[in-house]
Amino acid sequence: MNDNQLVRECLRGDVEEFRKIVEKYRGKAMAMALNILGNKEDAEDACQETFLQTYRNLDRFDIGKSFSNWLLSILYKRCMDQLRKRRRFFVFYKKAKHEAEGVIRSPALNPSTQNPHLHTLLERLSPKERSSIYLWASEGYTSKEIAEVLKCSPNTARIHLHKARKKIKSLLEKENA
Repeated sequence: MNDNQLVRECLRGDVEEFRKIVEKYRGKAMAMALNILGNKEDAEDACQETFLQTYRNLDRFDIGKSFSNWLLSILYKRCMDQLRKRRRFFVFYKKAKHEAEGVIRSPALNPSTQNPHLHTLLERLSPKERSSIYLWASEGYTSKEIAEVLKCSPNTARIHLHKARKKIKSLLEKENA
């Protein structure tokens, strides 16, 4: 059964079909959220919220479009919301501590991937660049598909990819110099 058939069944009230959707996309969603947010707990929260929001809004899904892209665009927005909240917290925290301890980093931002060097490089990219490079390199998305997920034009998605590649190349050249 394809995604559109599963969605139709869910809209008819078959909750079991939505479990199939969750099982199908759990890994992909978790990988993307972990890539953007940098830690497992936040990624799990974002995925759970995304699947809940997806279920509640299934009636808004356009059957003629890609379900995967729709789901990942919801996830992307959730992750961006969490990053904004995290930044606001750190600004407040830094002011409260008067930066007495220097640069404060959250344990949430510590490398949680198996390749800490790659994680360090990816941290230096903007969230859109990081998401673009992840979707392109890990998921094999085209710039058009990336644009659907990030809610931007394909040209803008290509620019994010180009900037990400350029930054990574520059950082690697500096390290090897």
